[in-house]
Amino acid sequence: MKYDFTTIMDRAGHDAMAVEQIPAEGAEVKEGFSKIPMWVADMNFPTLPTILEEMEERLKHHHFGYFGLSDQYYESIISWHRDRFKVTGMEKPDIGYENGVLGCVSSSVQAFTAPGEAILLHSPTYIGFTKTVENLGRKIVLSDLKRDEKGTWRMDYEDMEKKLEENHIHCAIFCSPHNPSGRVWERDEIERAMEIYKGHDCVVISDEIWADLTLPDYTHIPTQTVSKDARNRTVAIYAPSKTFNLAGLTGSYHVIYNSYLRDRVEKLSGASHYNSCNVLSMHALIGAYKPEGREWVDELRHVIGENVEYAYHYVTSHFKGVSLARPEGTYMLFLDCEQWCQEHKKSLDELLRSGIEVGVIWQDGRPFHGEYAIRVNLALPHELVKEAMERLRKYVFTEAEKNS
Repeated sequence: MKYDFTTIMDRAGHDAMAVEQIPAEGAEVKEGFSKIPMWVADMNFPTLPTILEEMEERLKHHHFGYFGLSDQYYESIISWHRDRFKVTGMEKPDIGYENGVLGCVSSSVQAFTAPGEAILLHSPTYIGFTKTVENLGRKIVLSDLKRDEKGTWRMDYEDMEKKLEENHIHCAIFCSPHNPSGRVWERDEIERAMEIYKGHDCVVISDEIWADLTLPDYTHIPTQTVSKDARNRTVAIYAPSKTFNLAGLTGSYHVIYNSYLRDRVEKLSGASHYNSCNVLSMHALIGAYKPEGREWVDELRHVIGENVEYAYHYVTSHFKGVSLARPEGTYMLFLDCEQWCQEHKKSLDELLRSGIEVGVIWQDGRPFHGEYAIRVNLALPHELVKEAMERLRKYVFTEAEKNS
């Protein structure tokens, strides 16, 4: 490969939440075990060199005063969406900077709903949506995704229709690709969902931050491209942060074609007067969306695909009582440990702590509405994935088998 996805970076002491924090109260890594960060959704790969080059070039100019987003910033976004997702007709006015995806979710929720009003989300649910909607005093109504006979997560359209009607819902949050299930929705699935939203006159807030990170053989379909109506009722939100490991720089953007929606979102986004881009974040996006970025992402997708295949087969072969759907996008696994916990009379907290004790820093899936779920990040060198799986087999699942 042209780019480096094998170096094991030591992130300790370098402002990395993934290694500086343990997401389970009272859990500690035992002496003799290194930390393998597999929880918060950032990557343990060095970022794309052209991003650093763009930022370093800007740092040569020793002034950091007020500035405006450059034409190159907008052109980079337009060309990226054209080349990666076959999007046509996107223009500069359709694009707006956002400090973060959740910032835009917050602005959109406030623009189109009132306190106490209900909003439809799918479950399992990204924890950021839950916290944002609750903090704004809106009511969360969940429509559960269902796993079919092949184990694939599917939308329950009848349930969506029922919940929208019963709760008089006119705003929905859609996640595509879906986090935390890893589902990459097919065009006909998005079309059917958008027809339901149209029937209930819903504004759709579509989080598409994982758009670039579909696994090989899967393609992201932008929600706004499935129909003229979808184009006009959707607030779509993107960012290079998840794709290129730039979360610490902050910087997302919305794509809104309908001026009625756009004016209202931008009014709320700008209300604090602090929804403004960092100059280095702007140059990071320009560096990310260069031709080299296209090559880098394609290699990254291959690496993540190998990690997912390895981990999926390892879990299903060695961890009896643990099930999961094979992800199609993102770099997260969503393990269902209910059968294992019940058979071994263990709580999910005990299981989480036992993994962390041997250095596998994984994440509680309950805040994502998975009662017995654990979320596992696979965006790290393959050797670390293998090491993590071996530790879990040897010290967590096998030991429990022996002691049961």
